[in-house]
Amino acid sequence: MSARPAGGAPCRVVVCRDCCCGNPKVTGVDHAAQTERLRASAPVRVSDCLDVCDQANVIVVQPSAEGRAAGARPVWLGLVNDQAATEDVVSWVREGGPGVAPRPEILDLYVFTPLARRRSDGS
Repeated sequence: MSARPAGGAPCRVVVCRDCCCGNPKVTGVDHAAQTERLRASAPVRVSDCLDVCDQANVIVVQPSAEGRAAGARPVWLGLVNDQAATEDVVSWVREGGPGVAPRPEILDLYVFTPLARRRSDGS
């Protein structure tokens, strides 16, 4: 049930819960239930605005120590606004997350790169 690989730090999840994510602007989502569902599968950090409001609700899946050793980077998921998508994230995290378990293809629909990370020239 844990996202902890043998001998290493677990996969972790960051949820955005400030100006757009986690509030009534995103209708039909039980934000507290989503956070608790994620928390049941991995350590969760609740963050203030991650500055990608156009992607609300944002979830960032951070790789475990094993995943980082395999070269994995954090995976940003946007528009995670339904229970099925949350369950897909939970399943992936329980299997080990980035660098450990293959990302379910359905989650490719939610993956995005934050603008600050898109810029290779520093501008």
